[in-house]
Amino acid sequence: MTKRYDVDRSNDEWQTILSPEQYRVLREAGTEPPFSGEFVDTDDEGLYRCAACGNPLFRSEAKYHSGCGWPSFYELVSGDAVEERLDTSHGMVRTEIRCARCGSHLGHMFEDGPEPTGLRYCMNSVALDLTAAEE
Repeated sequence: MTKRYDVDRSNDEWQTILSPEQYRVLREAGTEPPFSGEFVDTDDEGLYRCAACGNPLFRSEAKYHSGCGWPSFYELVSGDAVEERLDTSHGMVRTEIRCARCGSHLGHMFEDGPEPTGLRYCMNSVALDLTAAEE
């Protein structure tokens, strides 16, 4: 049985809304090349949201420079912002992270992050939008 999401669109609708690279990553579980994304090195303040549906995911305060090549965060905005799935592709065992609101692939979570959580949410920049902090 396929899970129904609050934001549920057809593939054709997603292709109209998203850029080709966003569609490849968000809807086909692709990965952008390391160190290529817009948010890898940014320290701008604000709220990171799912680029497909706008679901709040991470606060900029939880972002850190992990050196892995993708934007990394140690904490979610809320525990129900994402869903976790077992990913055994590419000969690895990882935890895939998907948006809980639209089911879009965001990246992966690893247990090698900093305190206080010890988690590293390794996200694709094209899967995120940054809403600037209000002055």
